[in-house]
Amino acid sequence: MIEPEHYQIPIYRQCELLDLSRSGFYYKPAVESEYNLLLMRLIDEQYTLTPFYGVPRMTEWLRVQGYQVNPKRVRRLLRQMGLEAIYPKPNLSKKGVVNSKYPYLLRGLAIDRPNHVWSTDITYIRLRQGFVYLVAIMDWFSRYVLSWEVSNSLDSFFCLWALDRALMKGMPVIFNSDQGSQFTNEVFTNRLETAGIRISWDGRGRAMDNVFVERLWRSVKYEEVYLKDYDSVPEAIDGIGSYFRFYNTQRLHQSLGYRTPQQVFYGQETKQTHNREGKSVPP
Repeated sequence: MIEPEHYQIPIYRQCELLDLSRSGFYYKPAVESEYNLLLMRLIDEQYTLTPFYGVPRMTEWLRVQGYQVNPKRVRRLLRQMGLEAIYPKPNLSKKGVVNSKYPYLLRGLAIDRPNHVWSTDITYIRLRQGFVYLVAIMDWFSRYVLSWEVSNSLDSFFCLWALDRALMKGMPVIFNSDQGSQFTNEVFTNRLETAGIRISWDGRGRAMDNVFVERLWRSVKYEEVYLKDYDSVPEAIDGIGSYFRFYNTQRLHQSLGYRTPQQVFYGQETKQTHNREGKSVPP
């Protein structure tokens, strides 16, 4: 919104009008080194294979591959990527102020129809020179991806945009997420409560409480991201958008009786479909 070449309003005055500090305008965030980006690519692939690897195991795995790293660097990169190992944590049963607000509602629940349960999560998407974050909202029963957004930071706005777009397609009884700050902030939870949606939170460190979204990330990465190796953010957005259209409308799921998520979500009969190469696929 700042126009540095404006001939009437100087930069300092534009910053005052936008309630932005001049140092904030001139600040350029430090980019990750090529070596750290390489490590993040390796960590991403290994985490997708072994999500139970924490800092010690991931550090040792990188060292076995011939990379000189220490636990401090690996811990920082994992945190920056939004990744956390799946394993029981100490004092998991000890509830805090936030934990006690919304319990996990899906344990033992028979999910038997579309719009019964929606869930969401964020994952790291690598680029050739950098990375972005991807959020998606999925219907559990049909595996239908209702909406998704990409961001270069882990703020909450892109998650809210995804939620608003998803709510244009339906309304769930229960909305499940992890306890990340993007989903536990008051703006996000108020939006759900205002719509009369029950909120369910995973236990801390229990990624498998949101198992279907975890499976979605595995499919996205092995069937799209790792094959394409995006050069830019627009290329990543185009590729991910194309994949989700394929995933929703053409990719047959054995668990859905070899139907597509779209057919199950909208209650459509099984029809002849085609893969991304245009070849006919029998129902």
